[in-house]
Amino acid sequence: MDDGVLLYAYAGCVFRVPDGVQPPKAGSRFFCRHLDARAGERVLEIGAGLGVAAVLAARGGATVVATDIVPEAVETIRANAALNGVSVDARLGDGYAPVRGERFDLVCSNPPQMPTPPGRERGDAAAAADNGGVDGWELLDRIIAGAPAHLRPSGRLVFTIFAFLGRKTAFAKVEAAGLVPTVVASEMQGFPRIGFERLDHLRALDAEHTLAAAGVPATVERLMIEGRRP
Repeated sequence: MDDGVLLYAYAGCVFRVPDGVQPPKAGSRFFCRHLDARAGERVLEIGAGLGVAAVLAARGGATVVATDIVPEAVETIRANAALNGVSVDARLGDGYAPVRGERFDLVCSNPPQMPTPPGRERGDAAAAADNGGVDGWELLDRIIAGAPAHLRPSGRLVFTIFAFLGRKTAFAKVEAAGLVPTVVASEMQGFPRIGFERLDHLRALDAEHTLAAAGVPATVERLMIEGRRP
């Protein structure tokens, strides 16, 4: 601990986690483990948070732009890049706004995607970090739709989803954007701690029946989806 800042070690790097911010959870670690950012590629991470994936990509030789809508997150990304001796171009802004007109070999994101029942939205930081709108796709839809304009030929969009959001649904959205979808990784994770009202809401959305019909599931599948530009 350093002046109220937790130091978090991951994949041979050290990250500053400001007071009141959680260290990376299972979904973020899954995202980082399977993100194939290659040396020489130009990479955009949307909603980079602490900058863990961005720093790891830069350490592997990629040229990285990382964005976030939270000013403190942008400052933390810059601090964590400096702490690990790499360069990350951290920019403040929503979605693709900070990179208008730019193109990348890889666009990636692990955005908030937990469906929230209507009228149950909260404005605190912890809720904002999870809230994906009523159906979980509020941010993901914007990321998918905007990707083609920011991908170079054969460029890739990579994002994670909970399986209850729907593999078929994800593929349809990626195809509608003109990209070719594949699942590049999957993992069973502990089911998040949520209330029964939210669990009932998830079951109502779970068109592919990935959740048990009764009781609290012990695990949930997490998928990493890639959409490649032809």
